Amino acid sequence: MPVKPLLRVHALRLRNSWKFMLLVTVLATAGAALCQKYDLLRMGDAERSAYDQGLTLFTKGHPRSKDVVIVGIDDKTLQGIRDNEQYVRNYGVYPYSRNLWARVFEHLVDQGARAIVFDGVMDERGTDESNDLALAQVLEERGIPLTLGFSINAGQPALPRVEPVNRLAHRPAPPPAPVPTPEVHPASASGDAFEEFVETREAPPLEPEEVARALALPVRASGFALPSLEQKSSDNGARLMRHPVPPLPGLVRTAPGFGLVLLEEDEDGRLRRTRFAYSDGANTYATLAVAAAADLLGAERVELAPGRLKLGSRELPINPDGSAELDFGGGWKERFEALSVYAVLEDWARRQEHQTKGTPYVPVIPEDTFRGKVVLVGGLAVGTSDVKATPFQSEAPGLVKHAVMLEALLSGGFITEAPFWVSLLLTLFVALFSVTLITLVRSPLLEIAWPLLLFFGFFLVTGFFLQHGQVHVLSAMPTYAGEFATLSAVAFNHMFANRERERLREAFNRFLDKTLVDQLVEQQKLPSLEGETREITAFFSDIRGFSTFSERFKDDPKALVALLNRYLTRVSTVLMRHGACLDKYIGDAVVCLFGAPLDMPDHAVSACYAALAVRAEVDALRVELKKEGLPDVYTRIGLNSAEMFVGNFGSEHLLDYTAIGDGMNLAARLEGANKAYDTVIMIGPLTYELAREHIEVRELDRVRVAGKQEAVTVYELLARAGELPAAKRATVERYHRALALYREARFEEARRVLEEALVADPEDGPSRALLARCERYTLNPPTLPFDGVVSLEK
Repeated sequence: MPVKPLLRVHALRLRNSWKFMLLVTVLATAGAALCQKYDLLRMGDAERSAYDQGLTLFTKGHPRSKDVVIVGIDDKTLQGIRDNEQYVRNYGVYPYSRNLWARVFEHLVDQGARAIVFDGVMDERGTDESNDLALAQVLEERGIPLTLGFSINAGQPALPRVEPVNRLAHRPAPPPAPVPTPEVHPASASGDAFEEFVETREAPPLEPEEVARALALPVRASGFALPSLEQKSSDNGARLMRHPVPPLPGLVRTAPGFGLVLLEEDEDGRLRRTRFAYSDGANTYATLAVAAAADLLGAERVELAPGRLKLGSRELPINPDGSAELDFGGGWKERFEALSVYAVLEDWARRQEHQTKGTPYVPVIPEDTFRGKVVLVGGLAVGTSDVKATPFQSEAPGLVKHAVMLEALLSGGFITEAPFWVSLLLTLFVALFSVTLITLVRSPLLEIAWPLLLFFGFFLVTGFFLQHGQVHVLSAMPTYAGEFATLSAVAFNHMFANRERERLREAFNRFLDKTLVDQLVEQQKLPSLEGETREITAFFSDIRGFSTFSERFKDDPKALVALLNRYLTRVSTVLMRHGACLDKYIGDAVVCLFGAPLDMPDHAVSACYAALAVRAEVDALRVELKKEGLPDVYTRIGLNSAEMFVGNFGSEHLLDYTAIGDGMNLAARLEGANKAYDTVIMIGPLTYELAREHIEVRELDRVRVAGKQEAVTVYELLARAGELPAAKRATVERYHRALALYREARFEEARRVLEEALVADPEDGPSRALLARCERYTLNPPTLPFDGVVSLEK
């Protein structure tokens, strides 16, 4: 399909419909923005779905964390402890007594753990208080760098306002492990030993101020208010403030740090984003991962500002409202190394046995597994009732959120939302592009495919920004706007634009290529019955010796019709592809117009290119016919540009769009004049002037047509500019020299030049024709003065 006519069609449609397209764009963008703001038409669900698809497709494959290791209560732990009688006596069954965590924490520190983060709460007394005290005693004596979780409850008394201090900032390294006492008990058949004697003592009760100072963390928020711990009551809808539930007194006094354990699930129950600190109206509380990271980074406080989180010397970009999305980077098992609590217990027991009895030590856990790492401890098994959904997994342990947060706070980063104006600008672009595409192209296939592509594929845009910038650009809002704009454009195309178009198409489909008919339709103006004068280029072609040609089929007229139809179809297809309006067929002759009824500024160039293409098409057809034993269809062509009278000659009931005038007559005579010069394509003087920069020609002669006294210069069209072979160019140059000599009546000199030309190119028809004329005038000189003009009788 020609590019220029198609562009003209689109330009006309744009001119006629730009107001409609602009209106639809504005309405679609505004409507999508309102849906985004008020969560209309389930846009929130659509956005979360698109975000999840982009996240899982584009951001998986992050390398395994070098900072965080997970130690979890998995199925192996539940089964292993349950099957070991000694373990059951010492630790019970899940939930285990606190002395188990004393052993685990102590062993992790001995193995070089940088810090321990416990994803759980310890706010209820155990059945044996000595086990609770055992944990507190280990924390105090060993200085274990532990960050312990705490929960909140609406029925809990409020804590008084205090001036919080981060107790663990700049904390010295924990002391080395003490030499184990000889009083150990066998743990299993393998000879494991554990459990030191712990003196039973009752911790004094806690004062509320002491609890508040332990749990609260200094948080400085500027530019926005911290999210509240209020919760809507399920009974009457009233909003109730939730307050921290204090951990056990012994742990409040000995645990170095505490962090708020909060689900932070989206409406659909999936973990996607987080806030870093909350307030109950009196004090500020950091979430578990933030509290742990503040200790690790030596931060005196958590500093929050629109778009910025600062912990000590580390600063991270976040959302303007103080939130951020979690960069999971894949399934949690690929992101983090995970070990079993049972494996830690077994490793501890074997080391104890080795130190006390001197037995060979075969490690359960490789050396340096925990060295320099932050160890996150929590539940992994379904039985721990801590299973959550993430964009990557429908069932994942809840501690994955804390692991991802810790990784981001220590060495990675969060996903942040793009500024709303960026998403709004993208929405505007998608709406404008959608309505423009459907309105301009008007393809039924596209009207079906584009909405589907928007619906199913726009998350790819979100994924691209997530992958390359950790930026979340809204997907649902642009998709909604694009769908609305598309449907509006489809309705416009089918409801308001079809009637007039179809009328024009029916009138001109026989004469013009479909693309040009579309262009004519978009002009919204039927050519006038009265006609008009405009500059156009006329095309005439004819088969050489058609009368003799047709006599071969006098006994088989159907074969003649089939061959002629084949020829005319091939030629007409080429012409219409180049923008021609078919005027008429006169037997084997083809008459067409360039520049009418459509405005075509480059009509002369298009006509020349079409003539060259017809010559190539006919040459290919001649080869085919020769192989089939059919007659030759050698075709001659004449082109002429001039101002002609064009119009719809006839009536409103029978349309015959054509042109009349001397310009048409000259085009017809130039087609016939090819015979005298043995040429294929001859063009008139104005055609040459209009197209000279785009074509290669040979000036043939100056001629005077029948009925006219004025002489005109005619040219042979040879090729597109720059495509004439060097040998042919040399022949043309010799011809031009000979023509100049001929016009000076120096016939003998011209004859010698032409003879040289024919030696190099024996098949050159114009050289033979001019040579014959020079030889004639050499024998019979013309009457002087000699003007070199040839009169064309036909």
